[in-house]
Amino acid sequence: MESRAIPSAAYAPLLPSAADDVALAKQDRPGVGWRGFLTVLAASGVVVLLVAASLLAGSRMGQAGDEDGAGGFPWSNEMLQWQRAGFHYQPEGHFMSDPDGPVYYRGYYHLFFQYNRRGVAWDDYIEWGHVVSQDLVHWRPLPVAMRPDHWYDMKGVLSGTITVLHNGTLVLLYTGVTEDPMAESQCIAVPTDPNDPLLRHWTKHPANPVLAHPQGVQGMDFRDPTSAWWDKSDATWRILIGSKDDANGSHAGIAFIFKTKDFLSFERVPGIVHRVEGTGMWECIDFYPVGGGHNSSSEELYVIKASMDDERHDYYSLGRYDAAANTWTPLDAELDLGIGLRYDWGKLYASTTFYDPLKQRRIMLGYVGETDSARADVAKGWASLQSIPRTVTLDEKTRTNLLLWPVEEVEALRYNSTDLSGITIDNGSVFHLPLHQATQLDIEASFRLDASDVAAINEADVGYNCSSSGGAAACGALGPFGLLVHAAGDLRGEQTAVYFYVSRALDGTLRTSFCNDETRSSRARDVTKRVVGSTVPVLDGEALSMRVLVDHSIVQSFAMGGRVTATSRVYPTEAIYARAGVYLFNNATGASVTVERLIVHEMASAVYDETVVMVEDS
Repeated sequence: MESRAIPSAAYAPLLPSAADDVALAKQDRPGVGWRGFLTVLAASGVVVLLVAASLLAGSRMGQAGDEDGAGGFPWSNEMLQWQRAGFHYQPEGHFMSDPDGPVYYRGYYHLFFQYNRRGVAWDDYIEWGHVVSQDLVHWRPLPVAMRPDHWYDMKGVLSGTITVLHNGTLVLLYTGVTEDPMAESQCIAVPTDPNDPLLRHWTKHPANPVLAHPQGVQGMDFRDPTSAWWDKSDATWRILIGSKDDANGSHAGIAFIFKTKDFLSFERVPGIVHRVEGTGMWECIDFYPVGGGHNSSSEELYVIKASMDDERHDYYSLGRYDAAANTWTPLDAELDLGIGLRYDWGKLYASTTFYDPLKQRRIMLGYVGETDSARADVAKGWASLQSIPRTVTLDEKTRTNLLLWPVEEVEALRYNSTDLSGITIDNGSVFHLPLHQATQLDIEASFRLDASDVAAINEADVGYNCSSSGGAAACGALGPFGLLVHAAGDLRGEQTAVYFYVSRALDGTLRTSFCNDETRSSRARDVTKRVVGSTVPVLDGEALSMRVLVDHSIVQSFAMGGRVTATSRVYPTEAIYARAGVYLFNNATGASVTVERLIVHEMASAVYDETVVMVEDS
């Protein structure tokens, strides 16, 4: 069965009935082939819409009705309730941000986080919220773990980490903020009852604060210590803390290493382990090895990661660490910290990692803030959520980037999986996927451009950039193509595009970008809507693969096994509940695309079962 793209002037809305859908499918339309096509159409009532690329630009998105004025968009309770995630963790209410002190302890994963129980935005007197899980998916809320109740943290218990010592003892390091004058210093706490696997109570050490800011560093530029690692050369524990240097017109991000034997007395290792001009304050810093190991002959590398306070993105870089010289050097100066690679090219911040001894893996967590208005957050009564936990590994095929991938435990939420592999989409075409619901999904897809079409494209296309080249509506010879999620039924309204764009460089090689286009995700104008993403490495012979987690107002996308990731917050006003759909699209002008693999899993909500007693509460 084939199909042909039709001009937008001939566009018609979705047909109203399954009978009409089947009638449409029986028409002779050259270009789209699908094994078992007619059988599935008849069973599911699928609709095939074929539109020119200009249709994706739409004309209705700018109409916001009564939104003008100080009141903002008139959100209904139905819309706001839809925005709560089903399988990403978020508290019942109030404000949450940085994940803190993740650790696996006596059978449970612990996640602490910055928490403001007094409102839906950051404020002074921040506390540590606390949840636990046995699978990183279903989280049980516990009482607040730490409050600002001492002179050295009266203005807030800021971010920190937990170190597991050789004997299994836990040491919690965090940043406290004094009230007058405001200054940041490092403090420690230990479990009040080490035999409690839920770690419900913590005792702050009477020696706090244990580490003040170094000379030359401003009092509010010294926060967020890493977990400690063991240096056998001098039998000390070492930590890394980020800061900035604004002296003499500079604006550099910097990092210091400190060492200790008892976590009460710290000594600064001479020098600065790394510095990058123009990047500003490095907060929520992280530092850990990747690659190498007992079963690998490859070189061990070190990741340094920082959350850039100036621009609110999480950057990382790969390099070599010389402990004796107290230096870290990037593999590629053009991909140095703050100017090259990111954990996520969308909305994710203040991430941290921890080592999971149960499955011998490193796991990253980060928080995803809101991009709607403060007024809308007040109406909802909550703000922000946590990203799906991701494993972190070195990409051994490239050795120039990490792979960040959802933890395998998330797959236990899958049900009603639909295999739609083998679709071929002609240029300028859109294809509706027959699904039961489109609000909570895990989509696995891999695409391959027609080789003869690619070979026929000789003209260079060198200027494409996710953020500035027009998004999914911009047509090139070899892209964009991909998925439309949270898409309104007539495709003239709301939709969020996740797509690849392939272009030919001046030297004849192919360059691939992976992007999330939020610009048509909502009719509301008081919502931030961008196109986010980056170029992604694609090796010879590899299909273009993506995985997309759709969970109400959060869309998390992973390209090429996690080489590039992008997170979007979206706030549809129309494409919600049963009114949302998912489509394949191909806006390339010079190539057809075959979807070699397309499996769509519906996702259950990760509701904690209160009837399951993990540990006897006391």
